[in-house]
Amino acid sequence: MKKINIGLIGFGSMGKTHSYALHNMKYYYNPLPFEAKIAGVCTAHIETARKAADFVGCGFATDCEDELINDPDIDVIDICTPNIYHYATLKKAIAAGKAIYCEKPLCVTPEMADEIAALAEEKGIRAQVVFHNRFFTPIMRAKQIIDAGRLGRIISFRCAYRHSSAADPNKNAGWKQNRDICGGGTLFDLGSHALDLVYHLCGEYASVIGRSQIAHKTRRGMDGSEWQTNADEAFYMIAELTCGAMGTVEASKLAFGTNDELALEIYGDCGALRFDLMEPNWLWFYDGAREGGELGGDRGFTKIECVGRYPAPGGMFPSFKAPVGWLRGHVESYFSFLSAVTEERPCSPSFREAAHIQRVMDDAYKSAGM
Repeated sequence: MKKINIGLIGFGSMGKTHSYALHNMKYYYNPLPFEAKIAGVCTAHIETARKAADFVGCGFATDCEDELINDPDIDVIDICTPNIYHYATLKKAIAAGKAIYCEKPLCVTPEMADEIAALAEEKGIRAQVVFHNRFFTPIMRAKQIIDAGRLGRIISFRCAYRHSSAADPNKNAGWKQNRDICGGGTLFDLGSHALDLVYHLCGEYASVIGRSQIAHKTRRGMDGSEWQTNADEAFYMIAELTCGAMGTVEASKLAFGTNDELALEIYGDCGALRFDLMEPNWLWFYDGAREGGELGGDRGFTKIECVGRYPAPGGMFPSFKAPVGWLRGHVESYFSFLSAVTEERPCSPSFREAAHIQRVMDDAYKSAGM
């Protein structure tokens, strides 16, 4: 069995999420075709690195990412740092010949993303960006339905990712609301996921028109003092795809009353699909090939029970009938990456795919005059 040693850089919310996925993978997939473990942790401060290393059960803690990247015993570099640091870390990891699992967005400019994608391709690096929403069973089923041609020609789409984390003007801003650290705003954080789902299911973008929104221009910053908001709190787009389909993509942290609400609709000339992340076990499918007629016949949206029915070797724990949650998409995403590393095949979503999304976001910002 292939053994994979992972060097984890960053141990905030996403570092913990990736650690969860790794530690629990053996329960979800039987047999697991590899043996993967976190062999080292790097954070900005040695004290937090040591605490993180103790938490994940490894003996290698450092505040210098070069030590982790250049360690010959480390096979994979997992990047969970703020966006502005990705580019430098990625270049070093590629130069060291490591496989790479990187949080989104890949970089903060399209030029950086294109360069990183090209470098990874030139060196034959197996690399994947964490667009984990692709790995929920309803999205995987939607991909099957679309690829089988059951929606016909895609005509239109609508995708919206809404949070309420910036709706309260009295709440301190986080680093993802600070353009100096995030590189962008809500478009980078939530919008990248929404854009990727449309891209994954419907194809490449041809053009995009964007508008940004800052509802609370003055709020408290991360340190609690008065701060001028410098990144979009919401972003709205009209997009056209190369296939001719047109639609809207919205990303908002101003949607009062929402939680983690990613909603997707796709309409073709033969059928339609709907998905809602708050109900992650179901895909709604309207099959235009079904017989209509008096009182509707057999036509209508069908609620497909995707639940835990992942392809083998997944789906057996806790049961293929068991409902899934938010973490399950991350487990499947990391499994997909490590399987590609083990089998020495291409990863997806690749850095090249992530670079396309980076370019679309940049075009949207330029359209908005940012």
